[in-house]
Amino acid sequence: MKTTKVRQLTISALLIAMGILIPMVMPKIVIGPASFTLASHVPLMIAMFFSPGMAVAVAIGTAFGFLMTTPFIIAMRALSHLVFAVLGAVYLKKHPEIVLHKGAFQVYNLVIALIHTLIEISVVWLFFATGNAAGTTVDGNFYVFLFGLMGVGGVIHSFVDYNLALLVVTTISKGVAIPVFQKAQLKQPTTYHD
Repeated sequence: MKTTKVRQLTISALLIAMGILIPMVMPKIVIGPASFTLASHVPLMIAMFFSPGMAVAVAIGTAFGFLMTTPFIIAMRALSHLVFAVLGAVYLKKHPEIVLHKGAFQVYNLVIALIHTLIEISVVWLFFATGNAAGTTVDGNFYVFLFGLMGVGGVIHSFVDYNLALLVVTTISKGVAIPVFQKAQLKQPTTYHD
């Protein structure tokens, strides 16, 4: 039992470290308040395969990483990841067999991407609507930016990052015990298929 807790704490710390490092070193496109950092969600999405608690820890840790490297509004968007991370991790815990079915996992991935993007859009809208951005008005162009660039771009970014996380976790699960994959194998002892 103690070994399991130490292992979870260690994995959480490593994922948080990756989540802090990625915004510092990976290429990013920032069109304030939109930002797209390559693989920025991957550590958090990996944590979702372990447990909801680990997802919470990594979401808070990675938000801190963004707070150190990006404007405040982007860090708040990162903090909003708590919502999709917890929902997704709880779903994976209840339905681990989804990782064994590519099609079903991609539907789940799309739902997570939509939740992720809608929450981030809400954070940005709230930030601007309450006047926390000097010289910015909430008009028609703002909504085109919000739903066009952030909406469509956000869904694509989330979807791609979760597929990267799945690739990493699927590979690692062959040699390391990952709870969702272990439970999936117990429920349905088959290999990853369509």
